[in-house]
Amino acid sequence: MAAERQGAGGGRGGGGGGGGGSGGGAEENKENERPAGPQAGSLGDSLGLEILQIVKESQQQHGLRHGDFQRYRGYCSRRLRRLRKTLNFKMGNRHKFTGKKVTEEILSDNRYLLLILMDAERAWSYAMQLKQEANTEPRKRFHLLSRLRKAVKHAEELERLCESNRVDAKTKLEAQAYMAYLTGMLRFEHQEWKAAMEAFNKCKTIYEKLANAFTEEQAVLYNQRVEEISPNIRYCAYNIGDQSAINELMQMRLRSGGTEGLLAEKLEALITQTRAKQAATMSEVEWRGRTVPVKIDKVRIFLLGLADNEAAIVQAENEETKERLFESLLSECRDAIQAVREDLKPDQKQREHALENDSGKVSNIQYLHSYLTYIKLSTAIKRNESMAKSLQKALLQQQRSEEDGKRTPRPQDLIRLYDIILQNLVELTQLPGLEEDKNFQKEIGLKTLVYKAYRCFFIAQSYVLVKKWSEALVLYERVLKYAREVQSGAGAYTNSLKELPDVQELITQVNAEKYSLQAAAILDANETHETESPSQVKDGKPLSERFETFCLDPSLVSKQVSLVHFPPGFQPIPCKPLFFDLALNHVAFPPLEDKVEQKAKSGLTGYIKGIFGFKS
Repeated sequence: MAAERQGAGGGRGGGGGGGGGSGGGAEENKENERPAGPQAGSLGDSLGLEILQIVKESQQQHGLRHGDFQRYRGYCSRRLRRLRKTLNFKMGNRHKFTGKKVTEEILSDNRYLLLILMDAERAWSYAMQLKQEANTEPRKRFHLLSRLRKAVKHAEELERLCESNRVDAKTKLEAQAYMAYLTGMLRFEHQEWKAAMEAFNKCKTIYEKLANAFTEEQAVLYNQRVEEISPNIRYCAYNIGDQSAINELMQMRLRSGGTEGLLAEKLEALITQTRAKQAATMSEVEWRGRTVPVKIDKVRIFLLGLADNEAAIVQAENEETKERLFESLLSECRDAIQAVREDLKPDQKQREHALENDSGKVSNIQYLHSYLTYIKLSTAIKRNESMAKSLQKALLQQQRSEEDGKRTPRPQDLIRLYDIILQNLVELTQLPGLEEDKNFQKEIGLKTLVYKAYRCFFIAQSYVLVKKWSEALVLYERVLKYAREVQSGAGAYTNSLKELPDVQELITQVNAEKYSLQAAAILDANETHETESPSQVKDGKPLSERFETFCLDPSLVSKQVSLVHFPPGFQPIPCKPLFFDLALNHVAFPPLEDKVEQKAKSGLTGYIKGIFGFKS
């Protein structure tokens, strides 16, 4: 109880860590409005509350779409605080807690019923949060059961209030179904299978009646809840003693694409437990004419469930379910291979000694490892082939998808898948113990040719898209070559090639594509010839250089129109003149003899006068 009170009070500060301010004023006002359903204007009117609709919408919008129960719990706490504030139904003040209960006397608004519903949802979400954490901390399971009991207590209070004459019949039935659902979950966790089955059956019956009483649109939610409950009922029946329930559980698991929530871990554990009981009688396995003892329990369980898993993949109704089953099978196979590899390490010396004595024959544990690796690689090939088929179907609907504006698949997407398949086939030929098996090597060689043919076909398709006709034609011829080799060498291996794509169908398709390609190439050549008329020839000159010539140039109305050369090209211009002082060689200076003679007449006297500064 303390945890519940703390959660409600925590919403006052920040909303319990789930984005307390994310609601904002608009969201708060909207949630504080009365939920959909009849209201009580007077004592004679009836109250109504869409319990399942409110629960489902709140869960999907506040965390449960991603399995975040903590976020949903915080939302319930915040909504409880807002409802109490709006209804003026506060539990004391911030200094003292005063408990108050919703009674029939104050039941004048359906938000009082919503108040109790949010209390139950908060306790339930806390229990589911603890269930996730209990995988690593087993002690939290006790707290989980306590929160579930609290949720059932709130649901009982909601059912008691809905028995009032003020509440309409539909709300009464929904409250009973909600109460039965939570009770069934509590009994389920306590492993009280009979009581849990009775509660779930009651819940299922009520929702089925409600679904039949309303229109199809309103019945969708009720039918979804019935589908969620059905696996739990069959699981309880199996634990009570109904051995046929396990087959129905497997079919439900297959149709739904996997289990979720309360039953997921328990059903997987049940399947593993059933196979473990059968594994006690399994001691050996035979593959390609050699019998190998199987001593590892994990490998026994995997091999026993292999046929069931493969049958489930064949019966899968959609690609998503098939992909999930492929991944589950590959994961189990990897675990089995790892278990064998751990036993293989200490046996390394003995295995090497056996190789010397048996002239190349591998040990039993090594051969078992090769067998499991073969299963893994074969399953990976089937998965990639299944993905390739779905992509091929999408390619056939390419025109319709383009009109819808969606991204269409391309042949390049398929080429990558076939590359992976071919790599897996190469690894198969290198498995220890099968190098000398000529039949196996021949079989893998034929499979390789089949997938090479399909790979070449889609490479050719990609060349067709870019109008490389000659390359595509050569690749089509290569496809026919591979296909004829497969047909000529199939002979005794027809049974092993049944699961592969049909080669004859590929040959027919390639012949049709060749005729189509030749026609497209001829049309493309004619169009090219027509575009070379003088009025459409474009010589690469910009518009500024061909004003006098008329030609059709579509680029003039595009974003890359060529108007002028930019940047402009270089043009020759006269350089700046250079001046050289050559006139000095041709200048005649005036004679200076008269001045030289005058200086010579002055003699010594003039020289002395010049020294002392006397000038004439």
